[in-house]
Amino acid sequence: MIDGKRCVAIICARGGSKGLPRKNILPLAGRPMIAWTVTAARDSTLLDRTVVSTDDPEIAEAARQAGAEVPFLRPAHLANDKANIVDAILHALDTLGENSGYVILLQATSPLRTAADIDACIHLCSAKGAPAAATVCEAAKSPYWMFHLNVDGSVQPVISAPEIIHQRQALPQTWVANGGVYVAECDWLRQNRTFWVPDVTLGCPMPVERSVDIDSITDFWLAEVILRNRNC
Repeated sequence: MIDGKRCVAIICARGGSKGLPRKNILPLAGRPMIAWTVTAARDSTLLDRTVVSTDDPEIAEAARQAGAEVPFLRPAHLANDKANIVDAILHALDTLGENSGYVILLQATSPLRTAADIDACIHLCSAKGAPAAATVCEAAKSPYWMFHLNVDGSVQPVISAPEIIHQRQALPQTWVANGGVYVAECDWLRQNRTFWVPDVTLGCPMPVERSVDIDSITDFWLAEVILRNRNC
């Protein structure tokens, strides 16, 4: 709880995954991947409740073993490839009867985020009086160095800035969503149906080394190396 507002975390973890099958419960540094997110949530000083929304009984059991609540299984129509994650969050809030304060989305595919990262994002949202905030990290490659390929094979800049493209130090700092933590007022999320509203949502910086979002086996290997070194 913060400033009298409840803080409820929803960990969304579908059973289906085409890129990396069963990734939410793959053994990562000795634990099911989802367990890392549950532990970070449990160590938070601000979260009142940590609930997992999943359609998969095996994921549900792994989440319970890690210490999360799994009071329901998500309906199939909210767990397919085309389902909107906000619909799954709102379903969870309705089912739980949690309709005020902050909802915090924690994706199981971001196992390196810590309790401190969760609390920092909630603190930022509350301190600034903003309706939403999300964690970001510095972009690995500047968009000023990105190009489209034309049909003839020639390059076309995504952002035209020829005077600074060869001056690394002159490039503006850019940030990217890292998938670690999303915070929003429940009523605001219902109205906007997204955490990302330009000029409204706040960005909460996180270091790159805690910003691995697992979509592929390469991401998984990288997270494994980082976690095993962190716990040495």
